[in-house]
Amino acid sequence: MAPIPPDNGVEGDDERDEEEEEEEEEEEVEEEEEEEEEEEEEEEEPRLKYQRMGGSIPTLLASDVASCIAVAERMIALGTHGGTIHILDFLGNQVKEFSAHTAAVNDLSFDIEGEYIGSCSDDGSVVINSLFTDEKMKFEYHRPMKAIALDPEYARKSSRRFVAGGLAGHLYLNTKRWLGFKDQVLHSGEGPIHVVKWRSSLIAWANDAGVKVYDTANDQRITFIERPRGSPRPELLLPHLVWQDDTLLVIAWGTSIKITSIKTNQATAANGSYRPVPVSSMNQVDIVASFSTSYFISGIAPFGDSLVVLAYIPGEEDGEKEFSSSVPSRQGNAQRPEVRIVTWNNDELSTDALPVHGFEHYKAKDYSLAHAPFSGSSYAGGQWAEGDEPLYYIVSPKDVVIAKPRDTEDHIAWLLQHGAHEKALAAVEAGQGRSELLDEVGSRYLDHLIVERKYAEAALLCPKLLRGSASAWERWVFHFAHLRQLPVLVPYIPTENPRLRDTAYEVALVAIATNPSFHKELLSTIRSWPPVIYSSLPVISAIEPQLNTSSMTDALKEALAELYVIDGQYEKAFSLYADLMNPNVFAFIEKHNLYDSIREKVVPLMMLDCKQAVPLLIQNKDLITPSEVLKQLLNASDKCDSRYYLHLYLHSLFEVNPHAGKDFHDMQVELYADYDSKMLLPFLRSSQHYTLEKAHEICTRRDLVKEQVFILGRMGNAKQALAIIINKLGDIEEAVEFVNMQHDDELWEELIQQCLHKPEMVGVLLEHTVGNLDPLYIVNMVPNGLEIPRLRDRLVKIVTNYRTETSLRHGCNDILKADIVNLLVKYYNEAKHGIYLSNEEDEARAKRNDGRTSQVIEKSPGVRSMEVKSKPKGGARCCICFDPFSIQSVNVIVFFCCHAYHMNCLMDSAYSSGINGSGIPSQERVTDYGYDDSDEDDDGDDGPQMGGSRMRCILCTTASGA
Repeated sequence: MAPIPPDNGVEGDDERDEEEEEEEEEEEVEEEEEEEEEEEEEEEEPRLKYQRMGGSIPTLLASDVASCIAVAERMIALGTHGGTIHILDFLGNQVKEFSAHTAAVNDLSFDIEGEYIGSCSDDGSVVINSLFTDEKMKFEYHRPMKAIALDPEYARKSSRRFVAGGLAGHLYLNTKRWLGFKDQVLHSGEGPIHVVKWRSSLIAWANDAGVKVYDTANDQRITFIERPRGSPRPELLLPHLVWQDDTLLVIAWGTSIKITSIKTNQATAANGSYRPVPVSSMNQVDIVASFSTSYFISGIAPFGDSLVVLAYIPGEEDGEKEFSSSVPSRQGNAQRPEVRIVTWNNDELSTDALPVHGFEHYKAKDYSLAHAPFSGSSYAGGQWAEGDEPLYYIVSPKDVVIAKPRDTEDHIAWLLQHGAHEKALAAVEAGQGRSELLDEVGSRYLDHLIVERKYAEAALLCPKLLRGSASAWERWVFHFAHLRQLPVLVPYIPTENPRLRDTAYEVALVAIATNPSFHKELLSTIRSWPPVIYSSLPVISAIEPQLNTSSMTDALKEALAELYVIDGQYEKAFSLYADLMNPNVFAFIEKHNLYDSIREKVVPLMMLDCKQAVPLLIQNKDLITPSEVLKQLLNASDKCDSRYYLHLYLHSLFEVNPHAGKDFHDMQVELYADYDSKMLLPFLRSSQHYTLEKAHEICTRRDLVKEQVFILGRMGNAKQALAIIINKLGDIEEAVEFVNMQHDDELWEELIQQCLHKPEMVGVLLEHTVGNLDPLYIVNMVPNGLEIPRLRDRLVKIVTNYRTETSLRHGCNDILKADIVNLLVKYYNEAKHGIYLSNEEDEARAKRNDGRTSQVIEKSPGVRSMEVKSKPKGGARCCICFDPFSIQSVNVIVFFCCHAYHMNCLMDSAYSSGINGSGIPSQERVTDYGYDDSDEDDDGDDGPQMGGSRMRCILCTTASGA
């Protein structure tokens, strides 16, 4: 029994050495242990991807230090400690440069159109530069300025407003009026202004006391949010403000995060100064979320419905301490900053550590985070709208890192990197990412399955992954063949759309032909594949050496037969079909006219279907003689019941031609006795070619009584046959019939003698001998005193039957006599009629005349035409010389038997034979036999009577004498 192939490929066919397999098994064990440890800490897919900004950044920061950054829709502004502002594109290439300050740039701000950039510095100045014109405005405040925010509508409005603040503790709102620019102090007296952000009509800023919001539309302060307790001093770790949209303000200070919702009213103030309003008309401010973290917050930005946090991890020496207002000084042992995505409930979605240059030496204040502005939240349904993905910029003194949400291709790449090939494939099939990804993902998935030795699974995926690429299919077909795993791929190889090269199909068929586990698949493949796509010869060459070996299976034989048919080698195909006992072999023989090939396949054909094989052999007995058929069947006695097949064959042969198998009739007698004893007696009666002694011996051995009787009768042992009928069969009727057939009177005596001692048989004999034997003869031979059952009834029946028989005989005799008289009268009347003679010319002329006219010539009533019925049998020729009567001008004699003679021929024959010795002149005799043209009645005189003997027909006289 062939081994069952494993689910993951062909067993024992991989090319790897045993040593390598052992090493790989050890590695796999180690890998499994590692994977189990890793699974315990399930790695989550990151939400962001990072890249270090290139372009001009490395050159610019090689000689300077980045201090702040601002992002507009079309460009980026980077401030440095040297007081320079660099305008960059999104690839980091410098577009423009402003040497605006003499000290470190602390903050930068774009208007919403991205046409102006505002900056503030420790040199106490605020500078606003136009990016597309030479316009430049500089404002001196004589104290270090830490924060600035341009009016979002700065480029559109003529008021040219901005807010700025610094160490002086004043928050200035600068507005352009008729007479020039004028500053308005919105707030002061609560310490330095650390950060300020302007969105729509709302300005939010933070000082040492907390965060305040001012509504420029109503010229009033809206709310105050107190600084979290225990937060570090602002000069050590700045607070961070971010407008997520027009109503949501995100506040991050130290380790605390608060999200506030601000809803403004529509009332406007009478003047620009702050004035109290009724409670019912005040703006509504709600803190919708608030939580603390275990790390310092160096920057924060919205991420759809979540937050992106730039986290600074405290050192181990601060692990057991509560966060105080001071940050410990750590030189050379700081950890990498982390970018964390958290929900409003502080659930961490992902965490990424950034390999920033020189991170070991930086403090929390040295990092900053900025994001590209966008209107509202573009995060919906778990995915960013295409082209609307937010960008995040992480700035350190010597580095700028760009972070952006991972797209579908990044997700697929991450899945592939972490071995989740199936999920990656599902993502591609769902239409996520470019269509070209399917080829890449498919190839990597197949490679992964091959490495994992999951060959069957890889083969199953090939139609989906390789699709209509003929080159890809061929590459994987040969790759599977190299791994000796091609049999598992064969069921999935396409035969059209695409159609591969012939070589690919041939390699596939040879691969499964040489693997016994896949011989059934080979057969189904050959039947399903169109023969035009491959050549059958290479496959035949691979299978033929396996004939008569242990690897040869029935399925392989049938597959080879199919290949022979494809190649036109019908004789070889028939030989295999016959050995396999294919039920369609007879139709195959007829279809391809393979009658010559059945010579050596008698036994398989008979074993397959003897009802079809026997007529086939008999129809072709000229090609394969009965002796050859018998020889093959007799030699196959160990394979089948060859004697039964012999019986069927010889019986059918005898029915077709009783003499065709006459040499085997002795054998046929025994076969009939064994398999169909009812047909033996008809065979014995019909055949003359069996040995009676052998037949009698066979019938005696098998106790076939009727057959013994027939054979004994044919042998001449009628008495012994009669004794068997009486003693064994006890059938008097059969005995009487047998005696009648023998026509031997002695047998009647023997029959009577055999029955005299059996009273019942005597009675039966009396009943059945009427018409064959005189019953009185039997009665006289019956011994006196023998009691015969129902003797009276039987005698009455005998007498009645005898009377009936006698009456029938008399009736028959009367009928016979009447028929004789009637026939004699008929003959007499027929003989009195005239006989018409004609020669050949007259007959031809008469035929022509008959063709020209339809008139019927009436003859006289006394002369009746004998053209057909009484035409001379000589055919108008003399019955002695055979010359036509028209040749010799002599008299013609015609007898009533219709034989005609020339007068001379008849006389010569008569004298020579001594028939006529009376010496009567021939002329007189001629007149005796002349035509009678008179109109005499049929009952008149028979003609002149001659005294001597009359002439007779030579032919009829000779026949009667013989």
